[in-house]
Amino acid sequence: MVLPIIGLINPLAYYLILFKAYDLLPASQAQPINYSWAITLTLMAAVFLKQKIRPQDWFACALGYLGVVVIATKGDVLGLQFDSPAGVALALLSTLLWAGYWILNTKNTADPVVGVLLGFLVALPFAFAVAIYEGAAWSSITLKGWLAVSYVGLFEMGITFVLWLSALKLTQNTARISNLIFASPFISLMLLATVIGEEIHPSTLVGLVLIVIGLVVQQLKRKPKA
Repeated sequence: MVLPIIGLINPLAYYLILFKAYDLLPASQAQPINYSWAITLTLMAAVFLKQKIRPQDWFACALGYLGVVVIATKGDVLGLQFDSPAGVALALLSTLLWAGYWILNTKNTADPVVGVLLGFLVALPFAFAVAIYEGAAWSSITLKGWLAVSYVGLFEMGITFVLWLSALKLTQNTARISNLIFASPFISLMLLATVIGEEIHPSTLVGLVLIVIGLVVQQLKRKPKA
């Protein structure tokens, strides 16, 4: 019963909501907000998995969501003026779905790669149904559109997922590999600025740094007493 639910959450619902957030917000805002999913996971794990939240986790959550507010308001934290409140809400909702996806995966005993494949197979007919309902004109989709769809399918949750699992299996130090994930949002902003030519607001960098600091604080472990 877990696999069908996982497939409907990710990739179906997650990407529908995330792409709508990207449609309403600049990618340089939506991407860092979505990156706060790891902080959302801490709160959801406490509710659904009964895991204890440490004081440093609360501090990390406060830093992370302060970063979200800084990004969403372009630095006008006190004014709380959002360019697109709906876009911010959808980006935050995507973090709930992504965190929920990993929590449900704790109940999934299938091979991770097989689980991803089955999730896509479950989501595929529903995705076609949504496309038909929205009146998608397949013949009018350009080559660029098909390439974009193929990229998302292959690299968002396909090849990169397998490479990540392989890296975790081959490494002798999981922490070093895991910490590389902190570089991904900054690399994404660099690509947005250089490839797409999107302007990166200074507040986006400030907010992203706050989110990453919160994630680093969350990873700190208490040293055992002698």
